[in-house]
Amino acid sequence: MKFSFSSEQEEFRSNLRRLLADRAPVKEARRLMETDAGWEREGWQALNSGLGLTAVRIPEEYGGFGFGFGELCIVLEEMGRAIVCAPYFATTVLGAGAILNAGTHAQKAALLPGIAAGDTTATLASAEDSGSWEPASTTLTATASGSGYRLNGHKSFVIDGHTADLIVVLARAPGSTGDAGLSLFTVSGDAAGLSKRLLKTQDPTRKLARLSFENVEAALLGTEGAAAAPAARTITEAVVCLTNEMVGGAERLREDALAYAMMRMQFGKPIASFQSMKHKAADMLLDVELAKSAAYYAAAALDDGDDDVAAMASLAKAGASDAYTQTAVHAVQIHGGIGFTWDNDTHLWFKRAKSSEVLFGDAHYHRELMMRNWAA
Repeated sequence: MKFSFSSEQEEFRSNLRRLLADRAPVKEARRLMETDAGWEREGWQALNSGLGLTAVRIPEEYGGFGFGFGELCIVLEEMGRAIVCAPYFATTVLGAGAILNAGTHAQKAALLPGIAAGDTTATLASAEDSGSWEPASTTLTATASGSGYRLNGHKSFVIDGHTADLIVVLARAPGSTGDAGLSLFTVSGDAAGLSKRLLKTQDPTRKLARLSFENVEAALLGTEGAAAAPAARTITEAVVCLTNEMVGGAERLREDALAYAMMRMQFGKPIASFQSMKHKAADMLLDVELAKSAAYYAAAALDDGDDDVAAMASLAKAGASDAYTQTAVHAVQIHGGIGFTWDNDTHLWFKRAKSSEVLFGDAHYHRELMMRNWAA
C-alpha cells in the first residue's frame, strides 16, 4: 500500500504547475469565462503541446501515454488549483472515458487518437432535465434507421456540450425502462438536427449546455442495449476525477487566504496572529487534508480495480463537496471586505466550489448512494 506519490509523479506535478502558471493564469480564466465558448482552440492546443495532457490516460495503442487515474487526477487537481478554462474534463474524463468503457477495439482506434493528440474535443451527454445522473433515468430515445440510428429527445447539463466536436450520448430503445435497452452513441458536434443552447449558470468558468436531438444521425458505440454498466462506470470515474479537481481548488483557496492573513495588518500585527484566524486556518487545513486523502484513495481504487470503488467515489465526493464549500466560505471571510468583490479572485473558486458541489450529485445524494453501494 502506498501513502505518497512517487518521485516521478511529484516531478510531473511540479512541471504541470509551472506550465499552468505560465499558459493559464487567472487573468486568462477571467478573459475566457466572458466568452460563449469558454475556451479557445489555439490556447487549448498550446496547453496540450507542452506535456501532452489529453493523452495521459489513453492507452499507448490508441496514441496515448497509458498512465492511470493517479496521473490523470494529478492533472485535474492542478487544473482545479489554477481554475483552468478548457474542455479538458469533458474531453478526457467524460468523452474518452465513455469510449474506453464501452467502445470496441475498432471504435477506440478510430476515435481516441484524435482526442489524445488534442485535435478532437469530446463530452458525454447523460443527464436530462430532471438533473439525475443515474443511467436508468434516461428518456432520450434511439431508433434504428437503415444502417444507423436516429436520436430524439433532450440532454441537459452537458459539460462543454455547445463546443464539443464529438458527443457521446446515452439513449434508450423506445418502450424500454430501467437499465434495459440503454445504449451509447456517438454524434458529430455539427450533426443535422442537433441544436445547442448554452445554459446560464453560477460558475462562468465551466460551461454547461442543453442539447436537443431531432432525428439526429448517430453511430452505435459498443453493444446495443448494454450501456448501463459502461455509463455508470464512466460517471463513477468522473466523480473521482471531479473530487480531485475540487481538492486542488480548495488547497489554492486555503493557501491564498493564509497568505493574505499573514500580510494584512490590523492593530499593528498580522491578522493571522488573531485567535479566530488561527481557528479558521486549522479548520481549513483539516478539511482539505481529509478531502485529499479520500480523493487520492478513490483514484487509487480505480487503478487497482477495487470492488468498492463506487462507494469510495461517493465517500470522496461527499467529503470534497463539504470541504471545498466551507473552505471557500472561510477564504471570503478572511479576505474581509474585498473577499466578495469582483476584482478579488476568491469568488472564482467560490463559484466553482458551489457548482462542483452539485455536479454529479451533492453530498447528501452521495452519502445515500454510498450506503446503497455498501449494502449491495
